[in-house]
Amino acid sequence: LPNLLFYGPPGTGKTSTILAAARELYGPELFRQRVLELNASDERGIQVIREKVKAFAQLTASGSRSDGKICPPFKIVILDEADSMTSAAQAALRRTMEKESKTTRFCLICNYISRIIEPLTSRCSKFRFKPLSDKIQQQRLLDVSEKEHVKISSEAVSYLVKVSEGDLRKAITFLQSATRLMGGKEITEKIVTEIAGVIPKETIDELLSVCRSGSFEKLETLAKNLINEGYAVAQLVNQLHDTVVESEDYSDKQKSVIVEKLAEVDKCLADGADEFLQLVSLCALVMQQLTQNN
Repeated sequence: LPNLLFYGPPGTGKTSTILAAARELYGPELFRQRVLELNASDERGIQVIREKVKAFAQLTASGSRSDGKICPPFKIVILDEADSMTSAAQAALRRTMEKESKTTRFCLICNYISRIIEPLTSRCSKFRFKPLSDKIQQQRLLDVSEKEHVKISSEAVSYLVKVSEGDLRKAITFLQSATRLMGGKEITEKIVTEIAGVIPKETIDELLSVCRSGSFEKLETLAKNLINEGYAVAQLVNQLHDTVVESEDYSDKQKSVIVEKLAEVDKCLADGADEFLQLVSLCALVMQQLTQNN
């Protein structure tokens, strides 16, 4: 087993994979002694890497299990969400990785490989976990529903898969929330929409038609209503992007201007700007683009 680096979007099974592999290798009784798992919530500064990880790595491991099966003569250190470690802590790892390679393997797990320093990535075998395909997700959700005796319509399952965008963990969490909310009744697409905080298509269409009308008063009222309804503007930005890009009603020039503004608003929201102001600013630009030609 080489040093491993698992990367990819959340909820695609990175941590589950290495934990399952480790359990398979060591069996339940050795698992505790042989695997050191450090998560982003644990202290993982340079000091901990120097002391805790080094001390764990220096212990030698035997190659047999109590049940007689052969097990590998090394230990595994799992560093989950390694992209949130400081560069200094990552740099402290590189030496330990090389020196203790006889007795210890490292598995780094992260969402963004670009945040892991080059010397570490070059010491690992890289595996990219891509978002799960719709078919696999549907299968898994149906399995879970069957085992937990949850009634769910096939449209709702497809919609769950769509809103979770390849993140199975998110899909299962939505399913769980919906089940609690319905209390044993069948889960429908409408319920999933409400739980996932997805903005209904009608609302998006209404927003665009108000932008076409050219009335700023109407626009302001609609924006206020959207905020008061509790919809997240970041979610609106995502959905509006898909609607605009896939639509045939806009010229390429209009699309490019609107999408650029969407990116700008997304950045501002991430920086903690006011949702209402960003929404009005975005809609005003869309209105300007749609009413110019008329």
